[in-house]
Amino acid sequence: MNLHLDNKIIIVTGGAKGIGEGIVRALAEENAIPVIVGRNERDNLKVLETIDNKGLQVVAELTRPQECEKAIKAIVEKYNRIDGLVNNAGVNDGVGLEHGNYEDFIASIHKNLVHYYLMAHHALPYLIKSKGSIVNIGSKTAETGQGNTSAYAASNGGRNALTREWAVELLQYNIRVNAVIVAECFTPLYEKWITTFENPEEKLKSITEKIPLEKRMTTSEEIANMVVFLLSERSSHTTGQIIHVDGGYVHLDRAI
Repeated sequence: MNLHLDNKIIIVTGGAKGIGEGIVRALAEENAIPVIVGRNERDNLKVLETIDNKGLQVVAELTRPQECEKAIKAIVEKYNRIDGLVNNAGVNDGVGLEHGNYEDFIASIHKNLVHYYLMAHHALPYLIKSKGSIVNIGSKTAETGQGNTSAYAASNGGRNALTREWAVELLQYNIRVNAVIVAECFTPLYEKWITTFENPEEKLKSITEKIPLEKRMTTSEEIANMVVFLLSERSSHTTGQIIHVDGGYVHLDRAI
């Protein structure tokens, strides 16, 4: 299926690793022009090389509000337009309730939620011109809980709420806003988390056995395929949706 994304300028925050990298690759396959926004230039450039440098990388520490604005300005200076935004950057940093504190909680909200708002805010004038699309990447933690991750769960609840709120606010501009929710996807960050357990292989097996469809992890490619579809005009009447690409993990009975 041709998604008609040829030469569309699509921003992907955190596009150098894991799910973000998968989204960048999928966009390149559809002849879009991905723009990687991330803190590590070496990582950004490494991914660009794998797609024949068809795109742009912008170094930005998204926890700093001023760098969100600078990133958008740099993209507009290069291309003079923005056709889509994928808010993806974030980390499950384990700021819990019992052992957390105010400073770490607020820092986590900046890592995982505030830049979603700021990137969309600064990109909006250009998305209005292009009638572009926004896709927010979220996590199951907002719905299922996980334990010891209050700030990350709160951030993902916020991502879901902003998806619905923006979908309403931006109807007047024909801008569609959707979210893709990730449950168990084996990214480098996920692998790092698994290694913190005494028996990582046993822990991973116990998780995959609870994933209803095929008893396996979701791949970054599967997440990316949904994101790219939602960015495209092939999903032209889809907005305000929170879509779970998770093998049924959240909504099906995992006792089956």
